[in-house]
Amino acid sequence: MPERTSFPAGAVRLVEPFGAGGGPDLLARELAPWLSSIWHQPVVVENVPGDGSTAAPALVAESPADGHTVLINTSAQAYIGAVSPDLPYEPLDDFSPVAPLTQQAYVFVTGRDSGIGTLHDLVSAAAARGTDLTFGSTGAGTGSHLGAALLHLEAGVTAVHVPPAPGDSIVEVVAAVARGDTDHVLSPIAIVEPYLDAGTLVALAVSTARRSAWLPDVPTVAEQGIEGFDFPIWYGAWVRAGTSVDIVQALGTDFSDAMASSELQGWCTRHGVEPMRIATADFGQFVLDEARRAAAIMQRAGEQTRPVTR
Repeated sequence: MPERTSFPAGAVRLVEPFGAGGGPDLLARELAPWLSSIWHQPVVVENVPGDGSTAAPALVAESPADGHTVLINTSAQAYIGAVSPDLPYEPLDDFSPVAPLTQQAYVFVTGRDSGIGTLHDLVSAAAARGTDLTFGSTGAGTGSHLGAALLHLEAGVTAVHVPPAPGDSIVEVVAAVARGDTDHVLSPIAIVEPYLDAGTLVALAVSTARRSAWLPDVPTVAEQGIEGFDFPIWYGAWVRAGTSVDIVQALGTDFSDAMASSELQGWCTRHGVEPMRIATADFGQFVLDEARRAAAIMQRAGEQTRPVTR
């Protein structure tokens, strides 16, 4: 493992793909001062939204393989490669997994004026409207896309996917649902909380097997009749492939120590999230398994996928 005097040798960038206020941004900004205090180097959070959440990974894939540029991403890092055939990078092969970070529930939401107040209403609306029903996402192959697709499969719902426009962040996607431009979306809770508080969005269900401490009154998908449904959003850290094993291991240890700190544990409790219960050494296999899960969902949905061969 490298000495603290040799790594990091300068400022470290934490690059995230969903924009200010999104889950990876909030977590990265909580991690940054803790990491800076042990590295004795500046740690800067860089928001790079756009291109369906692929702009940030593309930037990291082109960065030097020296551990000074770290991608903080959601489960989209594992999912998108099985869905999008024309990415400017390989989501598995061009990155080295560093550490698992947190997991939490998504929430399915719809607009106040949609006439949809429960998942049963959503199923009824789909039956009545057919292909007129639409759902937004943070981009093809992201967790918000895959989780909604899985719900639709299990509930027998047909809906048209409306991916974000180039440059749009999750904030714009959620705003479109609040306006009624799109019928529903699966979103991280932090993004939709202000809309729920204002009454412009309605929470239909959380995506995990257990209710969220953040939205304790919102039932799970399973409670509403779709047994076994469990689709959390999870976050992790990656660096460019080719980064030395010593640096990857050092980063993994430091991120793991950060997540175990009282400061980060308290932050997780306040934000209704929990650290991932996966050993750092097992994170790479977990990412691969999640990539295969994404391909299986898309194949069931009849959408184009490409095989996960790694």
